[in-house]
Parts: sequence; C-alpha cells; structure tokens
Amino acid sequence: SREKELVIIFIIWAISSWFRRGPSTPDPSTPAGAPSRNLFPKETLMDMYVYVSQDEVFSDFNNTEALFWFHRDLVYGDWATGENGDGCYEHHKEMEIPETVQQNGSLYMHVYFTKSGFHPDPKRKGQYRRLATVHATRMLNKFKRRKFQKTKNLLTGETEADPEMIKRAESHGPVEIISHWHPNLTINMVDDHTAWVKGSVPPPLDQHVKFDAVSGDYYPIVYFNDYWNLQKDYYPINDTLKTLPLRLSYCPLSLWRWQLYAAQNARSPWNFLPEDTYEQSDEDQDSVKVALLETNPYLLGLTIVVSIVHSIFEFLAFKNDIQFWNSRQSLEGLSVRSIIFGVFQSLVVLLYILDNETNFVVQVSVFIGLLIDLWKITKVMDVKLDRENKIAGILPRLVFKDKSTYVQSSTKIYDDMAFRYLSWLLYPLFGCYAIYSLLYVEHKGWYSWVLSMLYGFLLTFGFITMTPQLFINYKMKSVAHLPWRMLTYKALNTFIDDLFAFVIKMPMMYRIGCLRDDVVFFIYLYQRWIYRVDPNRVNEFGTSGADHSQDNTAAVDTAPDTAAIAWKLVSSAGGNWKDPEPRRMPVPEKERW
Repeated sequence: SREKELVIIFIIWAISSWFRRGPSTPDPSTPAGAPSRNLFPKETLMDMYVYVSQDEVFSDFNNTEALFWFHRDLVYGDWATGENGDGCYEHHKEMEIPETVQQNGSLYMHVYFTKSGFHPDPKRKGQYRRLATVHATRMLNKFKRRKFQKTKNLLTGETEADPEMIKRAESHGPVEIISHWHPNLTINMVDDHTAWVKGSVPPPLDQHVKFDAVSGDYYPIVYFNDYWNLQKDYYPINDTLKTLPLRLSYCPLSLWRWQLYAAQNARSPWNFLPEDTYEQSDEDQDSVKVALLETNPYLLGLTIVVSIVHSIFEFLAFKNDIQFWNSRQSLEGLSVRSIIFGVFQSLVVLLYILDNETNFVVQVSVFIGLLIDLWKITKVMDVKLDRENKIAGILPRLVFKDKSTYVQSSTKIYDDMAFRYLSWLLYPLFGCYAIYSLLYVEHKGWYSWVLSMLYGFLLTFGFITMTPQLFINYKMKSVAHLPWRMLTYKALNTFIDDLFAFVIKMPMMYRIGCLRDDVVFFIYLYQRWIYRVDPNRVNEFGTSGADHSQDNTAAVDTAPDTAAIAWKLVSSAGGNWKDPEPRRMPVPEKERW
C-alpha cells in the first residue's frame, strides 16, 4: 500500500540523512535572500510530449514515429482526475528494437511539458516559448556488468557451466557490460511552489531544481521514478528480442515524498567507491525492499526496532570486549588457543571474501575484526622482536611466548587437553569435508579450493572451537573468568539473528548456525548456574575473594605475636601486666602536635 511505502522510504531516508553533506554554498552571483517562484503556477494547463530516440540530444520533432506519448490538457497539481481519481495516467506500447540497441546501444526518452497552446520545437516561431517549456531526458536502458567466473572440477577438469557462456567469456573476457531493460517507469511532476533561493537549495534537491538564468525563477521539477524497479526484473537486450515493452505512468508527486526518493537515489557521498560497489548496493537494497514489502506491517515495525537494538548491542559487545582484554591481568580460566584459532578463522574469512569479490563494506568490517583479533594476541601472549636471529639476515623475527599467568596455572593444561580431544573430532571432519569439496564442488583453482574448503569447514563446524572454553569451565568448576557482559550482548544479538533468519529468506545453513550458537550459550548459562559463587575463583581483574580473606587472616594471626612482644617489654621494665609502667619513648618534635 502507499502508506506502507511511505513508512519504508521515510525510515531509510531518516537513517541515510545522517550521512548527507551540509548545505550547498550560496551562489555569489545571486543576491542574498532573493527568493524565486515556480514558472508554472498552480493549476496551469499543460501538454506532455514523450519522445523515444537513440539520440541523447533530441531535435527531430517532426518525426511522428519518435513521439511515444502525447497527452493534452494536464492540470499542474491536480490530484483528483485520471483513470483512478489520483491524478495519474498510463500509456503502454510495444516498441521495435533498432539494430544498434540490440548491439549494446542506448535508447533515450525525452519528456517535454509545455503550457497549453505551445510546442517544444524551438524552430516553430510563435508556438515555442522558453519559459513555457520544461524538458527532461532519461536513458531507458541500463548497463550492468555480468561477471563470469570460470570454474571447473580440479580433478576431472569438467564444468557444468553453459557452453554459450564459456564462449562469450572467452571472447569478451571475464567481465561483460550488457544493456538491460525494465518495462516500467514513472514520470513525476513535483507539486512544489517553494520560494527557493538559487545556491541555497539543500542537497540532494539542488541536483534537480533548475533555475532560469534570465528571470531567476525555477522550472517545475520533472522526476523519473524507478525506485521500486527491482534489479532482478531487468533482463538483457540481445538479438533474440524484436520488441521492447514500455509502460509509462504520469503522476503528481508531493514535495515531501520527492525528498524521500531523491535522498535514496543520491550517491554523491560515496563517490570514492568503485562502480561495481554501486551495483552490489543496488542488489542489497533489492533484498531489503522485497523483505519489507512482503512482511506484515506489525512485524515490519518490530523488525525496525529490533534492528536498532541489534546495532546498540553490537556496539556494546565491541566496547566491553575491548575493555575486558585491555584491563585483564590474569589469563587463568581463559582459552588462549581459542583466541589464536580465532585469528586464523578471521584471516580465512577475509581472504575468502577478497577472492570472491564481496561487498566493499563487508570487506572493511572483516578486516577491522581481524585487526582486533591480532590485538588480542598481544594481550594473551608476550610478543617480542628478536633482532639477533633475523629472517634472511634482514627482518627481525617475531617471538611469541605464553604469559606467566597462563603457564603457571592449570588453565594451560586444561586448554591443551581440550584441543587434543577436539582434534580427534576436528581432523577427521576436516579431511572428509576437504575430499567432498574436491570431488563435488567446482573451483577457479587450487588457491580458491583451499580458501573455499577452509571457509566452508569453518562455517559448518566452526562452533566446535567454542567448546574448549566449556571444557576449561568444567575442569575449574568456575565461570567467573569469562567476559559476561560481552557474552550477554553477543547472545542477545544471536537471538535477534534468529528472528531475522526466519523472517528474511536466508540459507538453511545460516539458520542452523544461529541455532547452534544459541545452544552453546545456553550451556554457558547452565555452567553459570551450577558453578555458584565461589570465593576462590578468579574474577575478570585477576583477583579472587580468597585474597581479601587471606589479608584479614594474616592481620588476626599477627595479633598474638604483637601481644607477646609487648609482654616482654613490660617484663624487662620491671613493671606489672595489670599496672604496667612502660617506658616513655621520646616523641619527635615535629610529631608532638
């Protein structure tokens, strides 16, 4: 519905508005505070001309075949007429495809709005007027990259790819730019009469408001709306197609809704990203749009709230994790090997997404996670540079040594024992998965096979690496050494991921992964319940309640010794215990006060 559409766009606009740049710099050629007006007043009677041509600059107004749609006597700002009483009109037609368009050529649409009685052709004297004509151009086709990854079975050399696709990849290369088509497009005339000041229109609206150089007034805003055209609905234009369907809609558009649409389509803050990143972001937006459109409105509201909470918990988990390891003094009860294995896991994930050209934002986030894991290594091990034994006699050698709090405790014994038991299960599973990946999955090469095999194995059985910490907790009969705040936030995020996994279409393996993480956390909770408060267990600061009790006991134990010393002093002075006459010790002069 239209209400649901507005809610969705408003939420996305509110979030993205935080990343928009500031107001544009005023134009020095325009006097400050000089407002302008719309050249088309309210309820102006106008005609619409829509031409379709291969020329980006159109001038062939006498070509009747180029005129796709002509509509007379439209009323500017009218919301009551039209086929459905909402001010909208539609026109559909099958167009023959020129041969140049079939060969990756471009097709343009030229839209003209003129006041009633005027014509858009400048050559017609007496029928053309510059201030009475609004013009906008839009390329109808869209060029998209089609990437072909040449994969094969590394043992047999066979592939299941389409032979035609293989031939095109050999002739055009791994990346081919192909023209695509979408049959629907909406022409919006923005119903706006704001007194805009030239040079002070806020972005991204300043890209659409066009001012007349002589009068200083602005033309009505013509906006081509394809926001709800999903990327999956585009199809390539090739020699097999003889005609192309085109359904155009004309509708008035309010200023508020136009601001939402314009904010979503603005990409200026991200100009530093490559072009293929735009295509990936479009596909990501498609998945979000489909999920929002197919979701119940109440569940949609819950999903939005939960998404905000998820982001907050993710930040808090990150913050508490850094604080925990930064202030940690003892490694007793913590699995150092699990942290080292976590670095290996993050490195494999980063190399895998780089090999598969994943989204740029995902690459950055994984890289930051790897840096944090590497930083943790410096907290759980002593890292030094050995300048005497250099690598190839040039580079200093990195030396890793376990910290004394880890070596001198029973944690190292339990950690080694847990990973030894874990290897009995992990190595056979690893070997079986490697053989399966080599026999039944196609790869680009041996390097890609190693990465995809390791990534798939970690995705499937990576939760097993969380079990050594469970084993250490079981042996120590304590869970006080764990970063419970960070674990709690991550567990809450896992529960939120469960909600998304069953609301949004996701692979079954991802859903199973969320469920198994829940199981591991429930085991942590069970251990926290059975291992009650113990004064001997070490907390997150490397101390325990026994330390304070020992200090108190030591103070009590020294009391008899002090009394005995006092008794000897009294006896040596010839005094009596009941009525002693102790010697008076001289008090320093500066302490007499």
